[in-house]
Amino acid sequence: MIRTIKDEKRAPLNRTLTLGKEDIGRLKTKIVALTNKVKIAEMTNKTIHQDIFEAVEYLPAKFVDVLFIDPPYNLDKEFNSNKFKKMTSAEYEVWIDSWLKPLLKILKPSASIYICGDWRSASAIFNVMSKYFIVRNRITWEREKGRGAKHNWKNCSEDIWYGTMSDKFTFHSDKVMLKRKVIAPYRDENGKPKDWVQEEDGDYRLTYPSNLWTDITVPFWSMPENTDHPTQKPEKLLAKIILASSNDGDFVFDPFLGSGTTSVVAKKLGRRYCGVEIDPLYCCLTEKRLEMAEHDRSIQGYVDDVFWERNTITNGKKIKAIEKGRFTQSESLFPSIRI
Repeated sequence: MIRTIKDEKRAPLNRTLTLGKEDIGRLKTKIVALTNKVKIAEMTNKTIHQDIFEAVEYLPAKFVDVLFIDPPYNLDKEFNSNKFKKMTSAEYEVWIDSWLKPLLKILKPSASIYICGDWRSASAIFNVMSKYFIVRNRITWEREKGRGAKHNWKNCSEDIWYGTMSDKFTFHSDKVMLKRKVIAPYRDENGKPKDWVQEEDGDYRLTYPSNLWTDITVPFWSMPENTDHPTQKPEKLLAKIILASSNDGDFVFDPFLGSGTTSVVAKKLGRRYCGVEIDPLYCCLTEKRLEMAEHDRSIQGYVDDVFWERNTITNGKKIKAIEKGRFTQSESLFPSIRI
């Protein structure tokens, strides 16, 4: 029996994705569990309901191009029917190693690896990653949300450690350009814009991506991608990673799938995908979101093949995107959504 998150009274404009009993009954038939070794075709675009420690032994070798991992952080945390208990830093490091080492066999020699964490887990993640991969960077992204504290700095950032299996890897910086508004535009000696473009609704500059991301919006109640998962990652965040580190048709794998953001974004961007999740309700949420992605491939803050800063996409841009099929009208023009 799938335990559901208890019903809450929600505001009329609350767009958080929920599941009814009929949804669960239908969606759970799409979920699989592995009992024997499988071929790549058998697990392509599948949601696996299983503990990663159990599932990994049945996975094929060397099929993953991008491994995205968002494990439980080293905090006391409830995930619907499952709980994670805080450990010492040394114990957390051993725990990371216990699931990361078995995953090595599924990675292509050219694979890229991304592991999420917070400031407490930084040393543990780096120590384990550096044993198996070339650690290339640490991305810090602004959560925008966070609780204040009287005796400490407000914690409103998280990290994503980036590594590769070898010096042969994929990275498309031109696919993840950020479009910023120009505050003080410069012109050359002929009066033409210098490193920026003039558009109907303002002046903009395309900039190459850095390891500091301040344009990410954490999913909240008025965003159609929002779920009740307590640590859901934004689709925009995954879009940057997948576009930068993979090509069309490449395989993206997530061993701690949660509510399915990795699989959903991979599908929207034309990649193959597979994820493993231990909680059956979150597996159903994933399948529901994948169904929705059949009809709506939009990603918040990503229009005209570039990423935009928060609150800079005008309705005019959205209307053009609707005409190109990148947004659905009901979602992209919803007045409460900030992208």
